[in-house]
Amino acid sequence: MRFLNRLRLSHFSPTMPLFAAGLVVLFCPSFSFADELPKESVMPLAMASKAAQAAIEACKKDGYRVSASVVDRAGVLRTMGRADGAGSHTVESSRKKAYTAASLRRATTELAELIGKVPTLQSLREMNDEILILGGGLPIEIGGDVVGGIGVGGAPGAHLDDACAQAGLDAVGAAPKVPPVK
Repeated sequence: MRFLNRLRLSHFSPTMPLFAAGLVVLFCPSFSFADELPKESVMPLAMASKAAQAAIEACKKDGYRVSASVVDRAGVLRTMGRADGAGSHTVESSRKKAYTAASLRRATTELAELIGKVPTLQSLREMNDEILILGGGLPIEIGGDVVGGIGVGGAPGAHLDDACAQAGLDAVGAAPKVPPVK
């Protein structure tokens, strides 16, 4: 009996109870650190593609050859399409408009107008090289969350780029960002 007691005690160190308590905390579901992580909505690729294609088709119907880009909430490109015959410059302009709308959470036309009214906001243009404050970029808001941005470039006027971008939002059920034409 003494031997068994000695054997049991010799296998346990003074830190064993602390180690056991640590294991309980790590593996006990009520102490899950994952519960503290923020939850955020992610725009699926299929939805991004549908929005870009709808924007391109809306412009095509009106006779405009454009590019449309969709980015996620962080401004990373999800998808991009360029209509047959669209200018090469439309690729980057659509992506930058989408980035600007997603990162600043506002329509790029609204930002351009705001800068016109408040000249001290000109520095918004210089935040980084990806910002393009020119109409045609809209944030994609679904269920109250901005999940990305869409940018259209190539129509002969910012209001026309906006209208095509809005068609992309409409195609995926996103909150409208451009007032309907009267």
